Amino acid sequence: MNRRHLIQTGLAALGAGTTGCAAPTAPSASRYEMPLESAPHVRTLMQWPVSVDVYGARDLAAVQADIVAIANAISEYEPVAMMAAPGARGLDRARFSTAVEFWDIPTDDLWCRDSGPTFVKDADGGLAVAHIRFNGWGNKQRHRKDGRIAARVAERLNLPLIDSGVIGEQGGLEHDGAGTMMAHASCWVNDNRNPGLTEDEIAERLGVAIGATKMIWAPGVKDADITDYHIDSLARFTGPGRVLIQIDDEMDPEDPWSVAAHETLGILQQATDARGRPLEIARLPEPIDIRGTGDDFVSSYVNYYVCNGAVIAPQFGDRRADAEAREILASLYPGREVVQLNIDALGASGGGIHCATQQQPA
Repeated sequence: MNRRHLIQTGLAALGAGTTGCAAPTAPSASRYEMPLESAPHVRTLMQWPVSVDVYGARDLAAVQADIVAIANAISEYEPVAMMAAPGARGLDRARFSTAVEFWDIPTDDLWCRDSGPTFVKDADGGLAVAHIRFNGWGNKQRHRKDGRIAARVAERLNLPLIDSGVIGEQGGLEHDGAGTMMAHASCWVNDNRNPGLTEDEIAERLGVAIGATKMIWAPGVKDADITDYHIDSLARFTGPGRVLIQIDDEMDPEDPWSVAAHETLGILQQATDARGRPLEIARLPEPIDIRGTGDDFVSSYVNYYVCNGAVIAPQFGDRRADAEAREILASLYPGREVVQLNIDALGASGGGIHCATQQQPA
């Protein structure tokens, strides 16, 4: 089962589940800010996938193997907390590094970037969780357990849980740590998440929640994948006002993803950051000769994760592009080791390493 096309397979008819929470309301002014991902971490949070309905038994085992590999790679540089119910399907603690701990928080799926907590920090270093409510990418997938993860983490860590006033996923939002956000409107200004809210209202609420003052919107693509085109598989902030994008040299007018990507690039080239400065834009290559098969395989180098001392990134079997991506990431994150992993099962499922991880800032 390819998660990217869940909305076309009818799996949503199995039932999405609910978070058990009332509709979000507009937040009041916040004293918190979301640090850049490359700032120091206490740990990385991850989720253990258990859904046979989504993956099937064989593909679930392959996806779980990728999650083990990612957790073990990160644990060489910082602690990892794996959220899973005791006795969860396929969970064998002996496969994990001793630097991986296990939290008794039940999960449905692995996408911690989306259903996990968005950590924010005040001027004194105090942490809170900005609650961007998760509803299964617009009620396309069951999320009875995943919809409660952010609140359960906040409770476990005794942190304030602050309602953001929006429904969505952190994978659909990028922040440069200095007041600038970027996102595809397709996964926020959408009746399956935030009915009745305008672009400006959503941008204001997100800005209050994570301490940002400016949003750069690009249209994105609605209804073509389960996420409605998350920005973190196309473009990322690497620092204040600095963007890294993976894009082909020429737009393919027959490919809606290529058209949308080039539209996003054009908007970024004309945009300024929260301080009024033009964005600095770097590019990653598109891999061509890859192991993954199928039109929906997500071969995104930009869906990497920055942890203490390392960048955990994918490789797809295209030696030239893999090496070029490694070199570019090393130049953008000096002093960090670039660790490339084969995560083809995640690529076939419509995501990557960044999607599967969530940082807890120091």
